[in-house]
Amino acid sequence: MHRIMLVDDEENILNALRRVLIGRMTGDGEQSRYTVETFISPQAALARAEESAFDLVVSDYRMPEMSGIEFLKALKQIQPDTARMILSGYADLAGLVGAINEAQIFRFLSKPWDDFELRLAVSQALQYRGILLENQKLADQVRVQQGRLSKQELALKRLAAENPGLARVNWGPDGSVILDDTS
Repeated sequence: MHRIMLVDDEENILNALRRVLIGRMTGDGEQSRYTVETFISPQAALARAEESAFDLVVSDYRMPEMSGIEFLKALKQIQPDTARMILSGYADLAGLVGAINEAQIFRFLSKPWDDFELRLAVSQALQYRGILLENQKLADQVRVQQGRLSKQELALKRLAAENPGLARVNWGPDGSVILDDTS
């Protein structure tokens, strides 16, 4: 089951996207393979990304709290292996270039979208991500065999990918572990 995050400041857009992605039956009569979470706030979406891993994130380009590019750049820091796409009602070449170069998006889709094109883009993004992750896994196995990566480092890397935020440790200046830095 693939986990998808949708971020847009318009609730009706989120509902429509959710319907397109999970509201249809697959060709063999089975229900969609996607679990979809929606967020009208990029900040709330980032907080959720700290807790749970997502395979794909589709973000609006223009939102009041932060732009889609800013959001996806911040998300990339939390979950670097998550596929990223931008959905926009504005044809902005500078924005498109920024999205590709800064947020490293997989695809830029326009509003209004074509349902078939959206489903195809989502499927392609997830397939591409799967290939990248498999290549990364094979490269890590080679690094372990060559002694450049320990089995513990590999396990920590996989744990961090599956549970963002869990493997992050806040170290104090004296080497202690800081459990809560709000005090």
